[in-house]
Amino acid sequence: MALQSPFFNNNNKREDTYPRTGANPNAAAVAGAQQPAPATPAQPASAPVVKEGESKLTVGPNIKLKGVEITDCDTLVVEGSVEATMDSRVIQISERGAFKGSAEIDVAEIRGLFEGNLTVRQKLVIYSTGKVTGKVRYGKVVIEEGGQLSGEIEAGIGPKSAQASPVRAPLQQVQ
Repeated sequence: MALQSPFFNNNNKREDTYPRTGANPNAAAVAGAQQPAPATPAQPASAPVVKEGESKLTVGPNIKLKGVEITDCDTLVVEGSVEATMDSRVIQISERGAFKGSAEIDVAEIRGLFEGNLTVRQKLVIYSTGKVTGKVRYGKVVIEEGGQLSGEIEAGIGPKSAQASPVRAPLQQVQ
């Protein structure tokens, strides 16, 4: 007689199954039992919240994305390695993340490595573990102690760039 696996046979019905939500209808009857609140991942206070309907691309750890053009992406999260050209609203590079190439961004948060041409229309934030090298243009900049910025640096771009004269500071490094 052959044994049938319950995984491939729908004829075996279990009477003790609960809805897929995992809720146990008898849980309230158990004295002192409390359901733990579902854990939500903590986001840094400065992390922009992706609204419903906005596009977000996450390049996970140990992933290498090379030789692409990224378009129509509201938020790019880099935890791995990316070699690309992009125009986006927000880029977030994690401590282990690296981006090489060219990017035009509204807001950039760098905790890892950026190499290449970076144009940040609004705000560039370099955290203590971040390193940005290359041709960098920005509207505003915040550099945490330990963060590095080097290369050809140009300040004063953005909506008021036509009125403000850019400040050039070649080969600067802030540590």
